[in-house]
Amino acid sequence: MKTYTNTGNKDTRSGFGAGLTELGQTNEKVVALCADLIGSLKMDDFKKNHPERFFQVGIAEANMIGMAAGLTIGGKIPFTGTFANFSTGRVYDQIRQSVAYSDKNVKICASHAGLTLGEDGATHQILEDIGLMKMLPGMTVINTCDYNQTKAATIAIAEHQGPVYLRFGRPSVPNFTAEDQKFEIGKALQLTEGADVTIVATGHLVWEALEAAKVLNEKGISAEVINIHTIKPLDDEAIIKSVKKTGCVVTAEEHNYLGGLGESVARVLSLNHPTPQEFVATQDTFGESGTPAQLMDKYGLNSASIIKAAEKVVKRKK
Repeated sequence: MKTYTNTGNKDTRSGFGAGLTELGQTNEKVVALCADLIGSLKMDDFKKNHPERFFQVGIAEANMIGMAAGLTIGGKIPFTGTFANFSTGRVYDQIRQSVAYSDKNVKICASHAGLTLGEDGATHQILEDIGLMKMLPGMTVINTCDYNQTKAATIAIAEHQGPVYLRFGRPSVPNFTAEDQKFEIGKALQLTEGADVTIVATGHLVWEALEAAKVLNEKGISAEVINIHTIKPLDDEAIIKSVKKTGCVVTAEEHNYLGGLGESVARVLSLNHPTPQEFVATQDTFGESGTPAQLMDKYGLNSASIIKAAEKVVKRKK
């Protein structure tokens, strides 16, 4: 079984900051807008090096989205930055009307997604943003798993024509993907090969899926792990191919099971290859205040929950 090494915990938002810094040096069309969270979004270097291409909007997220849409008309590639809750729920009407409906080339970059925003509490957490954004026609939805992948995705979306929602997190998490990787939008990454169960994971749950696969392998269950960094467009072919081999699937995400990755996978399989499926996700609930580790444990978003789901779904296919 192929194994992956954690080269050191790093926060994915810093991967975004590093990618944005590189874009500032290589693409003069890239501009950045922030809603009073420069430090949290790691946009400091871009602001320092390119002050004429940086806009501090303040706590006015709806205005930020409108400004970003307008900047595209002049050929700019705007990257907006704030927490995921404020990037989506607070400004959904502006995104729908000014960005998605008008097919504007805006990159909506959202930090502090999911439960792992942690101690800031439930009002600042969001567990429904993937669903909100994937339902918008023409919107690409990306949810990265570590620092390196977030940096690569940030750079890649600048070359993509059309609106993008890039989702990443607050805490330091294992950094295990290649530093020199080429990020391909809409292309799933098979991390391990397996014969008994497919584990389809996204974001912070990818590392947990790899940890779960090691334990499952010791228990005699061969798990195939797929990293879905792009939730829309989804790599249907990779999912169907894997599940045809294993006969069952577990989906894992730091999001509500309603509207997230799991539902997208279920739709693909119901239309092409009906398959037993278990969901590792929050169960139609809001979060609460606590450390990221405490919250992930309480809401069952960890390797232990993936192991239980895999054992359950393997029995269901028999």
